[in-house]
Amino acid sequence: MGRRVAQWRVRRNMTQQQFADRLGKSKSWVDKVERGVRRLERVSNLREVAETLRIDVEVLLGARPTRPTPVVAGVDGIRTALARYHLPGTDRPPLAEEVVTRLAHAEQSYRHARYAALLMLLPDLLDDVREARAAHPGTTDGLLVSVYALIALVLIKVDQGELAWLAADRGMSVALATHDPQLAGTATVPLSQALRSRGRRRSALDAAVAAADRIGAHEFGVGSSANVALRGTLLLQVALAAAGGRDERLAHQSLDQAETISRDIGTDGGGSFSRAAVEAARVIVEVALGDSPTAMARHERLVAGDEWRWLPHEHRAAYLLDVARAYARVGDMLRAGRTLLDAERTAHGEVHDRPVVRKLVAVVWRSADAPVGLGQLAATLGAA
Repeated sequence: MGRRVAQWRVRRNMTQQQFADRLGKSKSWVDKVERGVRRLERVSNLREVAETLRIDVEVLLGARPTRPTPVVAGVDGIRTALARYHLPGTDRPPLAEEVVTRLAHAEQSYRHARYAALLMLLPDLLDDVREARAAHPGTTDGLLVSVYALIALVLIKVDQGELAWLAADRGMSVALATHDPQLAGTATVPLSQALRSRGRRRSALDAAVAAADRIGAHEFGVGSSANVALRGTLLLQVALAAAGGRDERLAHQSLDQAETISRDIGTDGGGSFSRAAVEAARVIVEVALGDSPTAMARHERLVAGDEWRWLPHEHRAAYLLDVARAYARVGDMLRAGRTLLDAERTAHGEVHDRPVVRKLVAVVWRSADAPVGLGQLAATLGAA
């Protein structure tokens, strides 16, 4: 950056002293910046230098505004696949084992927030699992529910809530037809998230409560450990929906029940349901209910613990975006910016492929307290 400052100063026909005078700084200060001895740590200084040189901040940062990885084609492909009601018959339908392997790969892509690549994989995967189900009715229902769930989850990430709801509803229809409470619970998790993404909190709450009740009450030991963990996940969905509707009693009650489950079945930080997942949900619930000081103190304890690092990359990055939003809401733009950068380091796609993040970055970047490092991200997202 120091070299770019010097190059642009020369192009503007300014000596170091003239440049320093316009900035209200000393010549020594300018010399140290240009030699890289002194870094432009404050956003306000960075902007002053850019304005004095009559260039955009992203030019000074060495980046040109570019768009995130396009996801439009992937979304269109999924929309087309969902609209196919009659698949052409084939003499050799995909083997269930092959579909299982591909689904596992797709789920791994989701856990690492590789959304652009995942969107391209899912249309063919959906077609193949539907063909496999047609050839072997009843034996691949769970696979189809899982594919619909994955489609819904990734569509929520790229701000396609209505289409996500359609995919989640398709998965729920398949699950309910099997009369399997666990499969219905699996389908309910993305359905509840899709409903919440569209502001339908009451419907999301009702769906999650019904699914959790179908699985059975944990205190009576009904079901396998997998069923009980799924019930815990559903209780987190209940808590998030309840907090969005300002139902403090139900939110905390659901979180307490989920915490009991996580302790009793001994989950660590590595699964989709864990003590760390419960703590992260508590932070988001407290923010939603207006208790930001308690939420931020709990957040600091969570990220300092070992279990936090075992959460999937997608989960951690999505949670950090929620925390960054909370910091911004209370005016702490320095922590908001640092948390955004932490989210980007944790899962690149979670920040670069989600349209809603661009707005948050723009808000934080406009603050004089934003960390300088946020400038590169803002420029890359076109939010500077």
